[in-house]
Amino acid sequence: MKKNIKIVSVLWNDNLVGKLSLLPNNSAVFEYDVEFLKSGVSISPFYLPLKPGVFIAKQEPFNGLFGVFNDSLPDGWGTLLTNRMLQEKGYDLSSVTTLDRLCLAGKNSVGALSYYPEWNLVKNKELHNFNEIARKIENILLHEDFKNLAELYKMGGSSGGARPKIFAKIDKQDWIIKFKAATDPENIGIMEFDYSLAAKQCGIEMSETKLFEGKYFGTKRFDMIKDKQLHVHSAAGLLYASHRLPSLDYLELMKATFALTNNINEMYKLFKQMVFNVLTENKDDHSKNFSFIYNDNEWKLAPAYDLVKSYGFNAQHTTTILGKGNPQKADMFDLAQKLKLKKEKINDIYEQVYEATKTLRKKYL
Repeated sequence: MKKNIKIVSVLWNDNLVGKLSLLPNNSAVFEYDVEFLKSGVSISPFYLPLKPGVFIAKQEPFNGLFGVFNDSLPDGWGTLLTNRMLQEKGYDLSSVTTLDRLCLAGKNSVGALSYYPEWNLVKNKELHNFNEIARKIENILLHEDFKNLAELYKMGGSSGGARPKIFAKIDKQDWIIKFKAATDPENIGIMEFDYSLAAKQCGIEMSETKLFEGKYFGTKRFDMIKDKQLHVHSAAGLLYASHRLPSLDYLELMKATFALTNNINEMYKLFKQMVFNVLTENKDDHSKNFSFIYNDNEWKLAPAYDLVKSYGFNAQHTTTILGKGNPQKADMFDLAQKLKLKKEKINDIYEQVYEATKTLRKKYL
């Protein structure tokens, strides 16, 4: 049995990035590997620039962990499974550190970063019957029946997001399949699939989506190209912005997008997604629901994900627009003006999204 791991090696597709440890106050410390400094790239440009020396993480909002490594930890459903699995194995949760949890994620989280030594709680197990998986998930959520914990943990213990989900290999391709949470409507899978189709009609970049067995929403993993995993960094981790409470405004997010990508087109892409979120009442637009991806030596916005009608924070958008939680068209255009985006292009984007979402809004809003 392993626990209280003292030093963690961080790898990026088998290349050593650096070493991670904890101070007595549980703040993480990180140092890039000398060889990685010569040929690598910053894994988190705003808070871990590529330079020698020891970095010390802030305590908030990630309990003393750097944002980029917090991106590798599970959230919601994945944390529930991990905690239950640890308890089943006899571990006191209060003694399990963030380093331990990174090693539990190992090489199984989204993105290119992996953590060693790996800590495997269960042997490789996998279910393939989605109806059976849904039933087992429901038993856990509603009845706290953990008889099938090991299978579900292996498939979804490192997953992010609040809704139950699994990583699945289908026709030799990697997918994320989502299941109904206790508070979700019965048609949540169909609804999210409809939202994904509408988003694509708007010209919003999304990974391939599919409705399995007529009710389970699936999306192909955008962080994997053949056998190569791409580095993914959430806006939450990049900006140290909590996703549990409102912490971002689209103005800040747009500015950060340009600062990271140095590409005005990425700002227009984000503006289009913002318009889609407002018009379709996707109010759960928190900081972890926007990500950036590093590929071909440049940062870009990751394909959109988690687009579906949602309640948000007190029925308001979690990411505000100029401080407003229920913004109107004028607020979006005021934002564009502050960013000096071209008015004609902004008009075109708004009209395109408005027209492409008419059927969706009529059906669900």
